[in-house]
Amino acid sequence: MGCQNCVVANQPEQPIEFKEFYYQARFVTGLIFFPTVCVLGMIGNILGIIVMCQKQMRSSTNIYLLSLAISDCIKILSDVLYFLVILLSEVDPSTGNKALGFVYPYAHYIFNASLCVSAWLTVSVAFERYIYVCHPTRVKRLCSISRAKTISTTVFVIMMVFSVPYAMRYKTIEVLQNTTQSISYDLHLTDLWANETFAKTFNWLHYFVRSIIPLFLLIILNTCILYGIRRCRLGRRKHRITVMLIVIIIVFLICIVPDAIMSTCLGLGYYEENYLARGIREITDLLLLINTGVNFIIYCIFNTIFWRNFQELFCPCCLTPGFYIEDSNVRRLSLIARGSLRINGNRRSINDDKLLTEV
Repeated sequence: MGCQNCVVANQPEQPIEFKEFYYQARFVTGLIFFPTVCVLGMIGNILGIIVMCQKQMRSSTNIYLLSLAISDCIKILSDVLYFLVILLSEVDPSTGNKALGFVYPYAHYIFNASLCVSAWLTVSVAFERYIYVCHPTRVKRLCSISRAKTISTTVFVIMMVFSVPYAMRYKTIEVLQNTTQSISYDLHLTDLWANETFAKTFNWLHYFVRSIIPLFLLIILNTCILYGIRRCRLGRRKHRITVMLIVIIIVFLICIVPDAIMSTCLGLGYYEENYLARGIREITDLLLLINTGVNFIIYCIFNTIFWRNFQELFCPCCLTPGFYIEDSNVRRLSLIARGSLRINGNRRSINDDKLLTEV
């Protein structure tokens, strides 16, 4: 049977060592953990987006967290596509094979682009928190809502454009099976990515932008933030938001390091690699997915204003009388005082640059 772009499947297959490990890892992660984490993560991120869109949640920090939630939703959608492909492969192998051939190249781009966006939004959050803790007199000038919107939009645009070559990494090839005379679909590297010089150069550049540079910056910023908190000698409650953001950053570091080692240190790719590398990729990709779905839980644990607004929106009957602590009215407004505020019925005058709330 002749067909356009058709190749004969008489080429030797890659070594079958660790093939069973790969298929077991793909089954466990793709059909058990991926759908569970995707559903919970998508629900959590959507709820987080709704809460952070409320007027009383408007702040520069929440703009970054809102953008991060949107990026995480995009990443989860690409993982949902992967789950559907794996499910089809188990139920109807021929349909699953066709879906893999036509969905994977685009999901691969979305996967890598969203990881870049999330990495640099996390760096943006860390840098803003560094300003709050270590340079409070500059907060009013550097940490405005408009600036946060501009930076978040810029990160989205630059990282999505920067990752475009990943959309051109694979091409779908129709393969004529000699034994059955049926057609299956396989993924091959495009001519662009078959160029070893381009592939190595762009891979290293992308991995540095996606992993190495963000990891390096986050470690430095986190160290400075922790040192700043220790120097301030304030109670843990006063730094509740900062602690929340540090937890988000630490979780990000834990989840991205295995992928960074695979991609940068070992220089391993994706679909074109051997079964051992692809099996390990299933596990590292699961960690990346967990990172996109866990932030909502962290918000609920550490951010009392977020939790209060969540209850008001979705579970008013769960509200506890007297929930607000003493300075909750101040924290509801902003991290930076402007003018004067009324606290507990008494009018208090404050300087514009005085840090009032938890940082």
